[in-house]
Amino acid sequence: MDISVVICTYNGEARVGKVLDGLRSQLHTESIAWEILVVDNNSRDNTKQVVSNHPEARYIFEAEQGAAFARLKGVREATGQWIAFLDDDTLPNENWIAQVHQFAQAHPEIGGFGGQIHAAYEVEPPAEVKKVARFLAIIERGSTAHRYDRVLPPSAGFVVQRQVWLDAVPERPGLSGRTDSEMLTSEDTEAILYIQNDGREIWYNPDMHLYHQIPQWRTERSYLLRLIRGIGLVRHHIRMLRWKPWQRPFIFPVYLLDDLRKIVAHKLKYRNAEDLVTACEQQFLFSSLISPFYLWRRTFLSK
Repeated sequence: MDISVVICTYNGEARVGKVLDGLRSQLHTESIAWEILVVDNNSRDNTKQVVSNHPEARYIFEAEQGAAFARLKGVREATGQWIAFLDDDTLPNENWIAQVHQFAQAHPEIGGFGGQIHAAYEVEPPAEVKKVARFLAIIERGSTAHRYDRVLPPSAGFVVQRQVWLDAVPERPGLSGRTDSEMLTSEDTEAILYIQNDGREIWYNPDMHLYHQIPQWRTERSYLLRLIRGIGLVRHHIRMLRWKPWQRPFIFPVYLLDDLRKIVAHKLKYRNAEDLVTACEQQFLFSSLISPFYLWRRTFLSK
């Protein structure tokens, strides 16, 4: 098997069928051996019934809540040399599988790669929403393939060698992803960082195109602020993964002081501004500042 497409979904009955339709319509795949796995992350709707209407897909159930656990389950169940992750709200263009295969064949030495993710808004949002679109996993980095360094791709559209994942990513992640009780994110960044830390390069392939279906409620101020808060609150964990354990006690106060400096500078620059972009930036900076204390408290309470 060349490629295993793993779709992770939670209560995705209204969305996952469209993704499966998009995969069923793929072009130029005659010489590619590939499969489709749908990992149902403990849905309470009719996701299973929707998937059953697509015999080309294999249905898998994962009871432990969190996208990280769903991806781990998909990796264990997959049989492909390469695993291509899709979210249940990302629609591939008609040659996505062909482009995945072509790039994987051309770069067998790398650990993984991601492509472009374009916004497909249900309702055209105000211009200020587009200025913070990076928080909605919109990735448009030009037409030239290149290696990622500090910035990493999201899980939607990320393609990884299965054995590389098994060798590098722990069986129990530090971050689980959003759940009904917590809106903490970046579990996908954590996994990709482990792969990068294992010495494998992560690349950007501009010829892979996905279209992120974004409903109107995800462009509302209240949702965006909660989303960005969840990203900021786990930033300490992500930052520390970039350093060796012995370095972390020394780098921690550097980050802390720098975050404090950025907040003060931002407040002085924008003072009482209340526009969406300023509010999102302030939320990200403040959540990043309190991230280590929030995570330590969360760990203590869980014990």
